Amino acid sequence: MNTGRMDERPEPVPEPGQALDRRAELSEFLRTRRARLKPEDVGLPYFGRHRRVPGLRREELAQLAGVSVAYYTRLEQGNGRNVSAEVLDAIARALRLTDAEHAHLTHLAKPKQHKKKTSGRPQQVRAALRQLVDTIDGIPAYVVGRRSEILIWNRMAAAVFGDWSELPPQERNWARMVFLKPEYRDLFVDWEGKAADIVGYLRMDAGCHPDDPRLSSLVGELSVKNEDFRRLWAAHDVKEKSHGVKRLCHPLVGEMTLFFETFRLPDDQEQSVITYHAEPGSASAEALRLLASWGTDATRAGTATQ
Repeated sequence: MNTGRMDERPEPVPEPGQALDRRAELSEFLRTRRARLKPEDVGLPYFGRHRRVPGLRREELAQLAGVSVAYYTRLEQGNGRNVSAEVLDAIARALRLTDAEHAHLTHLAKPKQHKKKTSGRPQQVRAALRQLVDTIDGIPAYVVGRRSEILIWNRMAAAVFGDWSELPPQERNWARMVFLKPEYRDLFVDWEGKAADIVGYLRMDAGCHPDDPRLSSLVGELSVKNEDFRRLWAAHDVKEKSHGVKRLCHPLVGEMTLFFETFRLPDDQEQSVITYHAEPGSASAEALRLLASWGTDATRAGTATQ
């Protein structure tokens, strides 16, 4: 059920195969970041209760960043062609951007410095990495690539998250599972947090690969099929995969609290190894042990290539 307010201006939904509009992405990202700040948040005086726009005005943001209003307005309209890294840094500081948001802004505003040809071929995982993930015992581990695609996984990942080998390759995707499969709403205690994370990762991918037809098709499909995805996508929040805690409600062993870590591959920044573990001696650690002992025949490591 959608509990958030829909944006007054509907988020443009790409048609299948259509590239995301980088200029529109830049414009909406800056507008939404500006809207979340209040004058008192950034040390500016607050004059009157009747403000026609939410958050900071363009003039206020330009003042904080040390640029002209006309210059900032052109940037917010999607024209970042000649913007310098120094100006982007100043705007990022004024908007109180996180490191991930700052990187996303740079990807959108200066694409020539970050553009990388997106291959339409399936992502490949090195044989040695497959062997490593398969030999990780007792804890879930998998490799995720672009577009939140799950590329390979071990037996414990299948025991905890479901046997992904039963899904067609195109459906082995966190975004598709979280937003389109009801069982994942039951699995994640904080489903909204998991959903927001997935959308944030997709936004980062979109900034780096706006010309990726598979990504734009995925966004278009989810926008049509799921109201929660539309709401979260319209927020323009971005996030990098890192580390944290997830609470799961597993159908066999009940609630578990698991810590996850992300290890980005040094020779392929678009692939990451994700592991989950429980605090030693905890009830969650015992639940993982039980799944490991029960799941030998019921689940298998994912070894199929896409």
